[in-house]
Amino acid sequence: MSTTTQTTAVRTIRPQELFEKHAAGRPVELIDVRTPAEFREVHASCARLVPLDELDPAAVMAQRTSTEEPLYLICRSGNRAQKACEKFLAAGFTDVVNVEGGTLAWEAAGLPVVRGKKTISLERQVRIAAGALVLLGSVLGGLVSPWWCLLSGFVGAGLIFAGVTDTCGMAMLLARMPWNQAGRPEGVSCTR
Repeated sequence: MSTTTQTTAVRTIRPQELFEKHAAGRPVELIDVRTPAEFREVHASCARLVPLDELDPAAVMAQRTSTEEPLYLICRSGNRAQKACEKFLAAGFTDVVNVEGGTLAWEAAGLPVVRGKKTISLERQVRIAAGALVLLGSVLGGLVSPWWCLLSGFVGAGLIFAGVTDTCGMAMLLARMPWNQAGRPEGVSCTR
């Protein structure tokens, strides 16, 4: 009996169940949609990197080595992989599955991971940048000109927008920074 479930038109699978398919010799293709820096820090041992902001569903499907199994997508916690699955569905590719809980759940289940250079997560980078801009706007607003308070207001509005739409402009900008592009590590395919 499969534990694959349907959630808002996107199927999901538990990390353990996916790994068991791989261990049983089934051809499993796992795409990690995080930034290169996040992938370099830690990733499922058989994941291949295709960052969400560069994801082209048609190109990924054209490069598949096997169509016996669905295409599995993973990120840090499942949110970006959900968005990636939605991109595939919108492009007409329905045989995609989100790995529940992402790399965090994969690692917590004791499944094999590849560790590399430690990095600050994109989520933490956003919090640091937003906090620094709000503080800067407040200090400059008090010391230089009240107009600087608009900077804090702009960041606050951006955070509200990010919370409502689940799309963070600051995260997209930070993901393109050189320290988040360090190298393009290649994962090992789970196909046999």
